[in-house]
Amino acid sequence: MTTKIKFGTDGWRAIIAEEFTTQNVARVSKATADWLKSNFKNPSLVIGHDCRFAGELFTETAVKVFIHEGIHVKLAKDFVSTPMVSLGVKQLSCSIGVVMTASHNPPSYNGYKLKAHYGGPLSPEKVQEIEDIIPDSYTIDLSEVSIHKAIASKQVEIIDLETRYVDHVKANFDLEAIEKSGLNFVYDAMYGAGQRVLPRILPNTQLLHCDYNPSFMGQAPEPIAKNLKDLEQYIIKKGNIHCALATDGDADRIGLYNGKGDFIDSHHIILLLMHYLVKYKQMTGKVVTAFSCTPRVNKMAEHYQLDYETVKIGFKYIAGIMVEEDVLIGGEESGGIATKGHIPERDGIWMGLIIWEFMAKSGKTLDDLINEVYEIVGEFQFERSDLHITESLKQEIIKNCKNNTYTSFGKYKIRNVETVDGFKFFIDDDRWVMIRPSGTEPVLRTYAEAPTMKEVREILELTEQTICN
Repeated sequence: MTTKIKFGTDGWRAIIAEEFTTQNVARVSKATADWLKSNFKNPSLVIGHDCRFAGELFTETAVKVFIHEGIHVKLAKDFVSTPMVSLGVKQLSCSIGVVMTASHNPPSYNGYKLKAHYGGPLSPEKVQEIEDIIPDSYTIDLSEVSIHKAIASKQVEIIDLETRYVDHVKANFDLEAIEKSGLNFVYDAMYGAGQRVLPRILPNTQLLHCDYNPSFMGQAPEPIAKNLKDLEQYIIKKGNIHCALATDGDADRIGLYNGKGDFIDSHHIILLLMHYLVKYKQMTGKVVTAFSCTPRVNKMAEHYQLDYETVKIGFKYIAGIMVEEDVLIGGEESGGIATKGHIPERDGIWMGLIIWEFMAKSGKTLDDLINEVYEIVGEFQFERSDLHITESLKQEIIKNCKNNTYTSFGKYKIRNVETVDGFKFFIDDDRWVMIRPSGTEPVLRTYAEAPTMKEVREILELTEQTICN
């Protein structure tokens, strides 16, 4: 039976050797090639893969399809991050970008992301156009297609996307100020595609998990606190670290720690970036955040008299606005953030460098800078809990949310609900909890914000008790 291939919030992802096979990659690539030929006179694309298992094999499969279909291909010479491919698409004026990556998903997954000519996610409408024309099979004998011959005929070019990215960073940051600041920084690549970049940009940075390991030591390379215990312990043990940066498997998401080994969530990072770019760098522009982000972003936008918009979850919705409007920053709760002056694409390393430059130039600790943010928006804490439950219970909970079944979570009475993408239950001005099913995994996500972490966890616990019993 033919597998129905569907693109989720950010690409098509599936388990390697089950649904993510060379045959299915060939089918998606055929649809991508047909779409390119329908929409561009002389189509070209950039393609690369991250550090996942069989990334090179799947990339070669796609490249052979593109060669057979007459597409001009610029092939990354080794594993690369998603932002490197996106930047390459824009710099090289290509029609589209393809990245073989499952981003932050567990090691058993691989995936297929599509990037637009402007260097960000392809719009949902265009992704749907490609998905709609995926054939049931692709019968060409790819063993007959030679990549070496295509390189000789210049239909395929090998390009160094990593060096292009490093040069772009060097042109946009005061790296000398960071290097001479005396601050001790750590970078944890989580065995992902960012592992070679920081040593090239900031040679004095201390490194963790910056070696090639397609198994990611059996852990999903998602830069959230529960997955970064090695980094947390490293900071505590060293005792002289000022800030630590982590990125996910394809280095487009950010995780951050202060010098005490406390995880700094994306809400705080977005607010820090806004504060630095507006107050210290005198930049302006609209702020766009996903539905799961803190309403305090709106509060800071009002403080700095910036336009503000909330969109559905999925960075492609943010990127669409960044392409059309003057956007200062776009961000998601999951660690995907983009800023003006780069590409309309999430980039964990880029965001980390902005924070490190902020610390170096201000001479302040990360906690000092967060306190500056709190002076504007008030103190808060946030946590997300992923509930691994049965599909039937997940559907029952979502049905209850739609039917307004829940009026309180334990002692916390619900004041009002917003349903842009998922269900955001407001308790009062400082407390909210959100319920949303994952688009790519058998998981129900719950999110909460309150003035203290103790209360955040209490809200999450009471929410789980209410919805799962």
